[in-house]
Amino acid sequence: MIQIQNLSLHRGPQQLLAEANLTLHGGWKVGIVGANGVGKSSLFKLLLGELHADAGELKLPGQLRIAHMAQEVGSTQRSALEYIIDGDHRLRQVQAELARAEAEHQAGRIGELHAALDAMDGYRAESRAHLLLAGLGFAPGDAERPVSSFSGGWRIRLNLAQALMCPSDLLLLDEPTNHLDLDATIWLEQWLRQYPGTLLLISHDRDFLDNVVSHIVHQAHQCLTLYKGNYTAFERLRAEKLSHQQAAFEKQQARVEQIESFVRRFKAKASKAKQAQSRLKELERMEQIAPAHVDSPFTFRFDASDKLSTPLLSLNEADLGYPDRTILRRQSLTLVPGARIGLLGANGAGKSTLIKTLVGDLALQAGERQEGEHLRIGYFAQHQLEALDMQASPLLHLQRISPDASDQELRNFLGSFGFIGDDALDPVGRFSGGEKARVALALIAWQQPNLLLLDEPTNHLDLEVRLALTLALQDFEGALILVSHDRHLLRNTVDQFLLVHDGEISEFNGDLDDYHQWLAQQRREDQKREAEATATEGPRSLSAAERKEQKRLQAEQRARLRPLKQAIGKLEQQMETLSAALQAIEVTLADTDLYSEGRKDELRQLLQRQAEHKRQLDDTEAEWLAQQEALEYLEAELAEAD
Repeated sequence: MIQIQNLSLHRGPQQLLAEANLTLHGGWKVGIVGANGVGKSSLFKLLLGELHADAGELKLPGQLRIAHMAQEVGSTQRSALEYIIDGDHRLRQVQAELARAEAEHQAGRIGELHAALDAMDGYRAESRAHLLLAGLGFAPGDAERPVSSFSGGWRIRLNLAQALMCPSDLLLLDEPTNHLDLDATIWLEQWLRQYPGTLLLISHDRDFLDNVVSHIVHQAHQCLTLYKGNYTAFERLRAEKLSHQQAAFEKQQARVEQIESFVRRFKAKASKAKQAQSRLKELERMEQIAPAHVDSPFTFRFDASDKLSTPLLSLNEADLGYPDRTILRRQSLTLVPGARIGLLGANGAGKSTLIKTLVGDLALQAGERQEGEHLRIGYFAQHQLEALDMQASPLLHLQRISPDASDQELRNFLGSFGFIGDDALDPVGRFSGGEKARVALALIAWQQPNLLLLDEPTNHLDLEVRLALTLALQDFEGALILVSHDRHLLRNTVDQFLLVHDGEISEFNGDLDDYHQWLAQQRREDQKREAEATATEGPRSLSAAERKEQKRLQAEQRARLRPLKQAIGKLEQQMETLSAALQAIEVTLADTDLYSEGRKDELRQLLQRQAEHKRQLDDTEAEWLAQQEALEYLEAELAEAD
């Protein structure tokens, strides 16, 4: 159990928490949500011991093993495989001790350390690391590459793999999907659902939260508020809470007006002076209820240019790629106004290559690229954040594009993107990643494109900005091509999916759930091809080491099923207990004497218990169904692998 009691926390002059309280139980999967800057990452630093509370208390269980995803990007010549295994600090310690014991010929100690390695599954460390690399989208040859050879985004993936490699009771992940594509995001989602410890997850990806967490902690107004359920349930409960709060606020304001009106009318009359003073004291005692601000502070739009061409842009029998390799061959694509396309496909399949070619950043290797007369492209990609002038303000960026526009017009426009007052004058270099992304989006929107090409636009954006972006794209009247791991954004802004796979672009007939199933089928086919390739090499006897490894792999497959079966058994026991309790209550409720005047309180308590037990039974059955589906999916996957 993690307990925060009356805890206050400052970072510099800013107070992040004020007498906050929170209790989290072991095994919970908890999403931490809140606007950028409220202190979510500081909460993680508090749990890690990197920050200390100014007041109050943080209670953690003794001997708690904590794993977390480092945000800094290291540069080292260690291979990716060794770097990931370094995440298991205890394993590395035992391996170092074993090396010393072997060098000193300490036979007894060597035996103890081999037993320790076996107990911690240390002999399979490389195999587990390879699985993490594959799941996070690394190519087979990447395991031996030095960490320094990877780009910043891929090094962040290695940091994530390190955290997953580390055996832990508490796992802290801060925006783990920011640098993942959709395939890796879905894989991570499945991995986290099977994680047996306590998970605290900071994320602005609502579908990812919905599919992983069982509770939400909302950090706002220097408080931590716990909600049961996933992100969608949190939104619903919070909306209800804010609605009640708004009603209470309006009721209070009406009462304030009554009091102030009474005081104005009667404070000068001696006969009413006492009553007027009493009303003033009531005002002083009255708890101030804040009005509920539920609207997003971001209200931007993407207005398309008045002039359109049909088609806007087309590729004909085109080869796409780079000087040293071709990625897509003999592909044709026509984009017309109103097209709303989401690109699907594995990392490296060619989605970004296609977008760069459509923009014109990559020249065709063969074929034709034809632009419509009035084509105006708005292009967003992560490298464009780095291309911003770090010394210039958002206002200056816009002034360079439109020197004749008035300052007030530009300020009003920037205000819709959250740059209000002096924020519009601050140098971009001081901004966070999310603020830089908003500047880049503002520059695109100002130029009124009729074709939007967006490559992972939601990285670093919080939930409020993602909501505004979703609404803006829904209203956009031009053509849209979108690459994103944010499934909520895809579901709500595109109406057609193209699959980039095996050097081709084809229409994907299905939705994102179908794509999930397609990915699973692809993995099974890949495993089958590997097995067939191994079989064609001819039978050979396995070495002792290979037989031992095979047994370990089989044991690992059985171990993956065990936690799910245990969870299902526990849930079935809970359902039996709740059903028995409900049956006992219903027997009692059948007693006609219970409805007599003198037993009203007893009847009310029984009905409350009945309603609570029914709610608990419904929740438990829903969880049982989810766990059962996960078990069946995993059993089918393992059967295919066999």
